[in-house]
Amino acid sequence: MSKKVLFILTSRNQYDDGTPTGLWLEEASEPYNILINANIDVDIVSIEGGEVPVDPNSTQNGELEKYAQFVDSIKQVPSLGEVNTSEYDAVYLPGGHGTVFDYAHNQKLASMLADFKSEGKIISSVCHGPSAFVGAKDNEGNFLINGVTLTAFTDEEERAMGLEDKVPFLTQSELENQGAKFITKDNFVEHVETDGQFITGQNPQSSVAIGEALRKALS
Repeated sequence: MSKKVLFILTSRNQYDDGTPTGLWLEEASEPYNILINANIDVDIVSIEGGEVPVDPNSTQNGELEKYAQFVDSIKQVPSLGEVNTSEYDAVYLPGGHGTVFDYAHNQKLASMLADFKSEGKIISSVCHGPSAFVGAKDNEGNFLINGVTLTAFTDEEERAMGLEDKVPFLTQSELENQGAKFITKDNFVEHVETDGQFITGQNPQSSVAIGEALRKALS
């Protein structure tokens, strides 16, 4: 039986002030290609379904052409509520600033993650994707990532981008507040942490590395 991974993408296309955002394309496309090439099944959903918004800042260097196959696959996707998440061996949550608005404090997503945790399934995420853990509790009522060693887009990286005032929270700070053992490396360098079933990456530069880590964990 081939392993199955569920990619969950953001549906949010703008900040509160109307500036465009969405999915950071590389963070989904690179792991997708790595898994598909390893004959691992990947299904794609988004929080609300429909066409997935792509952050225009993530397509400035020919990415729409480079990742054309993936871009085509996100023109129309089901919503998270339309799939049977129990069928999957792993979940992958790529980032993009859209995620801090529709992953965090999302009860449907949190409930799925709690089940994955209790069943020992792989929970993987990169950059702002770990905002899905913000507010999420496990099935025992504890914070999902309490005591988990992980990484995500750091507070310092957010400030380096000048976006700290446009996001509803700083991902690193929120995860630390919920008991995560948060590991930081230098800004914008590849960095992946694995702690049991949790695989997390710090930034877009970690997209290939987390794809490889996820592939390895599933093989």
